[in-house]
Amino acid sequence: MIERLNERITIEKNTAATDVYANHFTEWTEYYSCACRADTAPKATIDESQPNAVIYDERMITFEVRYCTELKSIDSTNYRVVFRGENWNIVYVDMMNWAKKIIRLRCEKELR
Repeated sequence: MIERLNERITIEKNTAATDVYANHFTEWTEYYSCACRADTAPKATIDESQPNAVIYDERMITFEVRYCTELKSIDSTNYRVVFRGENWNIVYVDMMNWAKKIIRLRCEKELR
């Protein structure tokens, strides 16, 4: 299994912060970095706003990481993945039947 983990990701956490004027805001801070297996799966959808119902690909990706205590409480609301310089929103976290071996993170590309 180790040989399949040939990519590197950084997991960021959404945290609350304050500026010098005591204004509260949220920011992404680096939480954990690890090796992973990245598996892309294009998804075909229909764009009904076009007159000819053009089909386009919406890029989704699944990351498989080894289970560790730092990731046991990861969720799709407060965390995101940075992979090859691009941000990916976590859509679904699969703990693989709680076997404590692999965690799958189903992600979609963040629109900027």
